[in-house]
Amino acid sequence: MGNLFGCVQVDQSTVAIKERFGRFVEVLEPGCHCLPWFLGHQLAGHLSLRLQQLDVRCETKTKDNVFVNVVASIQYRALADKADDAFYKLSNTRSQIQAYVFDVIRASVPKLNLDAAFEQKNEIAKAVEDELEKAMSAYGYEIVQTLIVDIEPDEHVKRAMNEINAAARMRVAANEKAEAEKILQIKRAEGEAESKYLSGLGIARQRQAIVDGLRDSVLGFSVNVPGTTAKDVMDMVLVTQYFDTMKEIGASSKSSAVFIPHGPGAVRDVASQIRDGLLQGSHQ
Repeated sequence: MGNLFGCVQVDQSTVAIKERFGRFVEVLEPGCHCLPWFLGHQLAGHLSLRLQQLDVRCETKTKDNVFVNVVASIQYRALADKADDAFYKLSNTRSQIQAYVFDVIRASVPKLNLDAAFEQKNEIAKAVEDELEKAMSAYGYEIVQTLIVDIEPDEHVKRAMNEINAAARMRVAANEKAEAEKILQIKRAEGEAESKYLSGLGIARQRQAIVDGLRDSVLGFSVNVPGTTAKDVMDMVLVTQYFDTMKEIGASSKSSAVFIPHGPGAVRDVASQIRDGLLQGSHQ
């Protein structure tokens, strides 16, 4: 009886297409079915309902004339309620999907520069998915997911991009280094200016202290020694300092030769010059 009617088995996640005298009759669900072959019933074939994946590599050109290979991954499956359309309407499902992917990618990528193509991978994938969903739904297939998994420029282009990136980073590093050196120079100049300013204040205060000390000494000497003028006392003090200076120069073993005019007249001239210099310093 089994040979007469012909029992067939349909596996899980698969459907079978039943025909009678070459005409579609029904879709057989997973399980055991009887086909009375003597009445013209037969199996035309099986259709898998499992999720399938198709990787498509498409070569195209970007807006800035860079040739790239775009790798798209398409996940699709046949719909059980449209199994007859999926079985009969397409002779080569994978080739049909690949053709639609080529069409969308070659229409989308040439509108973008290379950098924008990398940044807008999701938009390209969405465009491919929308086009495939609209086209393949009429043939009994569902597009589950579309991914742009890679965009591969030519090797020379990738090397050039890496060099440009490296040069840009070096330029930023050079700018940062120059800015740091500029800050150091400014701080160093500010420190030197502050140091010179404080040094000038110290010298000015030193001179003022010397002048004040000399003035007090002269006034005290004039009061204690009647008949002497302030100029006489000042000359005597300057001459004393002059001889003390010569003594220190002569006592130093590392001193260089210094030629100084000497004599009463010379001492008078030196005293006059020292006095004039101190008076000028006291007026500053």
